[in-house]
This record gives sequence, structure tokens and C-alpha cells, in this order.
Amino acid sequence: MSDLFWFSDAQWERIAPLLPTGLRGKRRVDDRRVLSGIVHALKSGGRWGDCPEHVYGPKKTLYNRFVRWAERGIWEDIFSALAGAEDAPDRLFIDSTCIKVHRTAGGAKGGPWPMVSAKHAGAETPNSTPSVT
Repeated sequence: MSDLFWFSDAQWERIAPLLPTGLRGKRRVDDRRVLSGIVHALKSGGRWGDCPEHVYGPKKTLYNRFVRWAERGIWEDIFSALAGAEDAPDRLFIDSTCIKVHRTAGGAKGGPWPMVSAKHAGAETPNSTPSVT
């Protein structure tokens, strides 16, 4: 349980006033629980399925809140307010790690390619004969 994320009281006091209020429709579930789950998912590599439902609630709720608030620009407003910036840049990069691998590199369709050992390759008869001249 120590690897689960939960906002501290001091952190939540800074975030709570920045959340949207007065929205129509169904009443939102506990914001602190859902936002803690979103942060946990982002810390664990963006996998919504890694969030335990008994702690953060349904993963669909976490995903929907994240996507809807992203579309409405709420996350940008929260980040700019917490960072103290009045005008948030149009793009923010938190981690620039990017790994591209071909789909067959991990043994997907076609499987891994057999590696030829140098020891066995040297023992074979050469395909061509070296020139004497």
C-alpha cells in the first residue's frame, strides 16, 4: 500500500479551490479520491488498470474525468495556478522519454530471428575461395 498515491492535506488545500464548481448534471464523486487515482495512474505509466478500485474507484471514472478535464482545459488551468504562471505555454513536457521498437523486436508476428554464433560460422566451409594472385 505504500506505493499508492494520495494527496496530503496541505496539497489538497491548494488544489481544491481550483476545481470546477457549479456544474450541471450528476453530482461528482469524491474529487480527492479520483484525482489521487489519476496521479497514481500517471505515475505508474498511464495504465488505468493498475489503479486499485477499492482505493480510487472504478478505472473508467478516473479515465473519463482525466479526458473530459483535458478537453476543457481544466488541467492546464490547475497546473498554471500551481506553478504560479499567469500564462501557461501551449505545450508542457514532463518526461521526454520515447522508445520506438519495431513490432517484431519483441517476438511478435514471425517470432525472434535466430542468431548465428560466430564460433559456428567460422567452422563452416567458406562460400568463395580467396584469390592467390
